[in-house]
Amino acid sequence: MVERLTTLYELQLIDNMLDELEELRGDLPIAVNNLTSQIQAIKDQVKSKEDEKKESIDKRNANDEDASRLKANLKKFKSQLYQVRNNKEYDALTKEIDHTEEHITKLEAENVALEELIEKLKVETSDLTPQLDHLSGELKEKEAELKQIIKANEREEAKLLDKREKIIAKVKKPDYNTYMRIRKALNGKAVVTISRGACTGCHNVVPSQRQIEIKQNKKIYSCESCGRILISPEIAENVQTKI
Repeated sequence: MVERLTTLYELQLIDNMLDELEELRGDLPIAVNNLTSQIQAIKDQVKSKEDEKKESIDKRNANDEDASRLKANLKKFKSQLYQVRNNKEYDALTKEIDHTEEHITKLEAENVALEELIEKLKVETSDLTPQLDHLSGELKEKEAELKQIIKANEREEAKLLDKREKIIAKVKKPDYNTYMRIRKALNGKAVVTISRGACTGCHNVVPSQRQIEIKQNKKIYSCESCGRILISPEIAENVQTKI
């Protein structure tokens, strides 16, 4: 049991040191992720507007072609007015002329709206460019700063990670699962010791009888207040001299 408790505390101390290295990075990882998300969101907006603009241009061009075809037909219909032989033919032809003119008017009106939309999309896309440039510049600075911090500590971090892997290999799976669950829930510290009769995790007093039991190192005990695993000061001291 002593070895089991010792291994858990060794794991905690290694994780404490890894947490300290992580803290040196400060808010930089979060800032980098946020900036990356903002940049991607703006790029998505730009792409959406560019796609809409292309669709509008294609539609406008297609309308121009249809209008040109209809105008040619209209010219032909009007020339045929002079060749009609009766009122029925005349009425049919004038009806076709009216229908064609209405269609041309509709296409031209639609093209006016499309042109306005195209110009609007151009302006909106142009307005997004300075934002994108600013955020990209800020991201580049943050990434460089973060990279510098990571590089300064990469050897130490690699060494600690290697130690952690070796320790994990010695930890019982149920103990490791419990350790990680507590660590996640309680901001990193899952295994703590007792100092002046109190849990060093939450600083609440540990009952005297429980203190005696913990010092016997015969079982894994948890703090009744915070749920952290408690180990005796003797084990803590022995581990700290080794690490």
